[in-house]
Amino acid sequence: MGSDKLDVILKRFDQPDEVRTFELGRFELVTLGGMTIGRATYQPGWRWSTHVGAPIGATHCTVEHVGLVVVGHATAAMQNGVVHDLNPGTLFYIPAEPHDSWVVGGDPYVSLHFLGAGGYARK
Repeated sequence: MGSDKLDVILKRFDQPDEVRTFELGRFELVTLGGMTIGRATYQPGWRWSTHVGAPIGATHCTVEHVGLVVVGHATAAMQNGVVHDLNPGTLFYIPAEPHDSWVVGGDPYVSLHFLGAGGYARK
């Protein structure tokens, strides 16, 4: 065994490496093992096109996502009009095609993002 042994890395979202905030939401990022994982937390009334897109001049998100819904209910609304419901326990893949998203109902929405986190909501 040489000195090139890898160490175990333990991190928590309550001490993220980076936090991106916007009206009615936040996106926390943790990087470990060469991977960036994000935790999205959106409050009731949050909508991507209004609260993330508008400040950067975008009408739709074009980031590819792989994630897991932890709590709450949101949508992934594709530009072609198809709306997908995202509920707790749902694993989702959303291609890098224009889409909007919003929180449904009166509860906060939380999801983990395993792909696309590094480029999401970057100013």
